[in-house]
Amino acid sequence: MAVILSPIGGAGAQFFDNNGVPLAGGLIYTYLAGTNTPAAVYTTSAGNIAHSNPIVLDSAGRVPTGEIWLSFNTSYKFVIKDSTGALIGTYDNINGINTGANVQNYTGTGSTTTFALPLGVTIVYNIFINGVYQNKNTYSVSSGNIVFTQAPPFTSIIEAQV
Repeated sequence: MAVILSPIGGAGAQFFDNNGVPLAGGLIYTYLAGTNTPAAVYTTSAGNIAHSNPIVLDSAGRVPTGEIWLSFNTSYKFVIKDSTGALIGTYDNINGINTGANVQNYTGTGSTTTFALPLGVTIVYNIFINGVYQNKNTYSVSSGNIVFTQAPPFTSIIEAQV
């Protein structure tokens, strides 16, 4: 599954109560944005192991696995509570961090116009062919594929930021 690092609790974050004390035993609930529908978040960049919901913070107020990864193209709502269930904060419409490190590379054949995206990826932020930015009218994204209006040149290096 395609996942992207969370801006809330992402990697090595520590949570505190309103007095600045580590949020030992604190709870992080994750929902689909704008709803109270639980939504899975993941323990690693592989996106294959879901966190419990809620995530129970350790004695130092950290996520036990040290990381929170979000499903690609999904907006979340985070609700953070202390160990007694008192609300610390609610954060809605949270999306993963796009660092630009999520790049898919392809090689042009001179005749191929369609290139498959990784499973679950439906958005392409930028495309470069041989280092040159491609205007969005030169390609489209459809059914899990990048479709170029004209085949990229033979042996061209195609980089898609997803």
